[in-house]
Amino acid sequence: MPMPLREAFGFRLHSGVMGGSQELTAVQVFDVDSKLAFGDQGGTADGWRTNEYKRPSGLEQPQGQLETMKLNRKNAGFTLIELMIVVAIIAIIASVAIPKLMAARLSANESAAISTLRSLSSAQAQLQSSSAIDSDADGGGEYGFFGELSGADPLRISGVPAGGITPPAAGVVGTDELTPAVLSSAFGGVQVDAAGDGIVTRSGYVFKMFLPLAGATAVPQGELATGGADPANFPDPDNCEILWGCYAWPVTAGQTGNRAFFINQEGDLLQNLNRAAALSYSGFGAGSVEPAGAAALQAAPAGLGMSAQLGVGANAPSNDGFTWTVVQ
Repeated sequence: MPMPLREAFGFRLHSGVMGGSQELTAVQVFDVDSKLAFGDQGGTADGWRTNEYKRPSGLEQPQGQLETMKLNRKNAGFTLIELMIVVAIIAIIASVAIPKLMAARLSANESAAISTLRSLSSAQAQLQSSSAIDSDADGGGEYGFFGELSGADPLRISGVPAGGITPPAAGVVGTDELTPAVLSSAFGGVQVDAAGDGIVTRSGYVFKMFLPLAGATAVPQGELATGGADPANFPDPDNCEILWGCYAWPVTAGQTGNRAFFINQEGDLLQNLNRAAALSYSGFGAGSVEPAGAAALQAAPAGLGMSAQLGVGANAPSNDGFTWTVVQ
């Protein structure tokens, strides 16, 4: 029986050409999966006769030998230079992208602060018009602190009349909370600042509410550290019917926001660039710089407290010396 012998192409063929068992070497391989063209001496003008040959059953192509010929290469990783190039490209992309991401974050936080103050203005107007707080029982509604607006703390109520005056009193827990609340319950999570007053933080900004004390000076008073009004020193009922104010400034100036904002009963939202080297409003803990209650109001005439006009523009200097402008 003819026996196949392996050659460079992987095999040799045996066929019974010219009546006997003759060894023929494949000359050209066109399709090793179906047919082979091979030649032997004689039969053509150039001394070769070409025949078509189909692979006999059982004649297997030596796969291991072909795979070695085709895939005989080393599996190598990245070179040091290639890794350095990749690192350099990543560094370039980061140097361009990170500042833009930071700027986008600052802009988003500032937009959120503006939106929060506008919502707060609407909530104060709703609370005052409903007369939910009327601590002197004269029929006039009053403005409130964060704890009162969010329903987290009892509202101020009217106390027992004495000498023709009805003083304010603390509401009863579980009875005198505002229902439904006009602000999200998230505003009830009051924290304490370096001055010992209550503040609220949201989206990288600090929010601080002020209500006036009694008298023509209308001295600003902050919220109780635990939320709501201070029972030992209630805001003035008459002044609270017409005055309130709230500031917003970055938790970390330059990182969570840049500008500082202010809004009060007039409804105009003010801003300043908050870039003064020695007086940039930032933070609420130890070492922080916070705006005073009348910081955005006009410095002259003096002694008006929260009843002073807004300090808008260079022609109306504010108490803190910043140039406050109206947010359009």
